[in-house]
Amino acid sequence: MFREGDKIVHPMHGAGIVESIVEKKVNGVTREYYVLKLPVRSMVVMIPTDSCQEIGVRPIVDSRQAEQIIAQLDRIEVDFEQNWNRRYRENMERLKSGDLTQVARVIKGLMQRDAQRGLSTGERKMLHSAKEIFISEIVLAQSVTYEDVELRIDAVFA
Repeated sequence: MFREGDKIVHPMHGAGIVESIVEKKVNGVTREYYVLKLPVRSMVVMIPTDSCQEIGVRPIVDSRQAEQIIAQLDRIEVDFEQNWNRRYRENMERLKSGDLTQVARVIKGLMQRDAQRGLSTGERKMLHSAKEIFISEIVLAQSVTYEDVELRIDAVFA
């Protein structure tokens, strides 16, 4: 169970701060929800407290872990699945895992593919989402700006 002020990650939306815990009735069922404020997108997400584990919500990594992940970005292995549909599904599973290294793998793979062949609209959106998810967690873990993290990522993958 998380508390107000905790920094947590939703696998598909990124990192944010638990603003409050509220009770809300949806479809006739009253449940508790975390109100998660995402600073990167200025968005608010409501997450059922009893579904956090199955969704994959977790605390953010600490500053040291974030630095280790960034330092290892250039060594992340990516494979190039030729079939667009299969590649998209594999990347979506990596994003849903909530694992920061897997999200970085999606970013690296799509950035390399973009440099070589270009990306479809769907993959371009996925790259944008993966970057936002990754950067949002690093920003909160290290108290740095979005732009600083994005520049570091782009420099590593360039």
